[in-house]
Amino acid sequence: MPAEAPVAPAPPSVAAAPDPVATPSRGPGPVARLQRRLQVRAARTRRTVRRLAQAAAQAWRSSLHVRIGAITMVVAGTVVVIVSMVLFSQIRDQLLSVKRDAAIDQAQAGVVYARDEVAGIATGDSASLRATLDRTVQGLKSRAGSAGDFDVVMVHRTGDRELPAGRRAVFTALPDELRAGVASGGQFSQYALVPDTDGEPQPTLLIGAPVTVDTVADERVDLYYAFPLDQEQESLSRIRSTVVISGVALTLFVVGIGVLVTRLVVDPVRRAAGTAQRLAEGQLEERMAVRGEDDLARLATSFNAMADSLQRQITQLEGLSQLQQRFTSDVSHELRTPLTTVQMAAEVLHESRGDFPPHVARSAELLHAELDRFESLLTDLLEISRYDAGAAVLDWEPTDVGALVRRVTGDLSALAAMHDCELRVSGPAQPVIAEVDARRVQRILRNLVGNAIEHGTGRPVEITWAANRAAVALTVRDFGVGLSPAEVQHVFDRFWRADPSRVRTVGGSGLGLSISLEDARLHGGWLQVWGSPGLGAQFRLTLPLTAGAELTSSPLPLRPAIVRRPGGAA
Repeated sequence: MPAEAPVAPAPPSVAAAPDPVATPSRGPGPVARLQRRLQVRAARTRRTVRRLAQAAAQAWRSSLHVRIGAITMVVAGTVVVIVSMVLFSQIRDQLLSVKRDAAIDQAQAGVVYARDEVAGIATGDSASLRATLDRTVQGLKSRAGSAGDFDVVMVHRTGDRELPAGRRAVFTALPDELRAGVASGGQFSQYALVPDTDGEPQPTLLIGAPVTVDTVADERVDLYYAFPLDQEQESLSRIRSTVVISGVALTLFVVGIGVLVTRLVVDPVRRAAGTAQRLAEGQLEERMAVRGEDDLARLATSFNAMADSLQRQITQLEGLSQLQQRFTSDVSHELRTPLTTVQMAAEVLHESRGDFPPHVARSAELLHAELDRFESLLTDLLEISRYDAGAAVLDWEPTDVGALVRRVTGDLSALAAMHDCELRVSGPAQPVIAEVDARRVQRILRNLVGNAIEHGTGRPVEITWAANRAAVALTVRDFGVGLSPAEVQHVFDRFWRADPSRVRTVGGSGLGLSISLEDARLHGGWLQVWGSPGLGAQFRLTLPLTAGAELTSSPLPLRPAIVRRPGGAA
């Protein structure tokens, strides 16, 4: 392989000389870029975690499978963990107990052997002592037992001087508690970490016992056995792995069974829910498939019977509704021609009432007034028939809502004066222009304000309007008898009156609020009501500023901010 040519270093003057002209920074330094990158990565991680949490929460709320599977996994996993811990603890205790019993038996036999070997030891002769101890240690190591591999350490003590024989690392690792116990004259055992031949600490069972004790010369010989627990540790590791794998497999098996059983029950319920939804959407021919003769089959049979009954009743109601709508439309149109003729004759009589006797003149006035009421009723019926036939259309035009409100209140000022009612109007000073059908919105306001005057029992009526970027809202508030929760549910029903015994002076057909609701819906708006007995009522009309726009909120609240009792007290 050819040698590479050496590269000549740059001259020191060129490499080390600083640029006398400072160059402007082209961007943040590497530390700032790294911090920015870490912040972006942390933000991305938070967003990912948040999305996963939201998806999990949505799955938990919407899926019975997920809930059953999660609950089964938690319960089964808890049971498996507890059983595995108890089982593993028992196996470990049994394994260590067998090891300890075998080690104690071998240590006791070793004490007897060592006592015979050191019986004639020469006191004070260090060479003889070491030779005897080493020979005894080798002899003890050659005496294999059922406890497995082991190390032997013998310690000769004379006063404070110790002469150990055996592996030095074992002697150094002997715990002080164990040595103190053996020094007291008994046999003791203890678990400790003892370095192996490679110097790695290993769990070890240590057993110590005195061999000889000379109380006169303060001389003694102690014997220590070290039984490594690496084989037991390996066995426990394999057992632990087996228990963990078995526990996980058992948990997944139980979860699978739970999900399978849940699916067998939930799938028919889901099919029933889908069929019910399609029935609600108008597909009256939808039915559930009946399989077998179990509880789910009986549920499907009962569901189909209910669907048959509902279909018959809905069909009958649709026929009656169509008949009613056709009857209303036909009667309204048929009565229009004779009504026009009668009105012309009544108008002649009304204009000539001055030439009649008083009772005849009064009759002419009543005839004229009642014909006007009859014409109003026919107009309402014709309007309802147009809505039922889907023939109602809007005449969009930009309209000043404030001017429309003032025109309606001006038209109803005579009615308000007759009921001794004050009309209070409030709204923004600047014009509020909305694309609406002015005739229909004016009709809505007339109905709302007229009802408020009649039911306000002489107390003030407040008319307020406001607008935001997308919508305009108008509220009509009275402080009269109010509405109960049950009445609020029916206030927009056709021909419904809160108090049928009252003598009404405006309309009287019971169709005004129904037509107003249809007018609001035709605009894509809302007509809502709040009421409380004794506290009055408030109607809120919300319309989009632009034709065809969709509403999301209203500029005015439906419930008054301060609910005042009649008389002004809050």
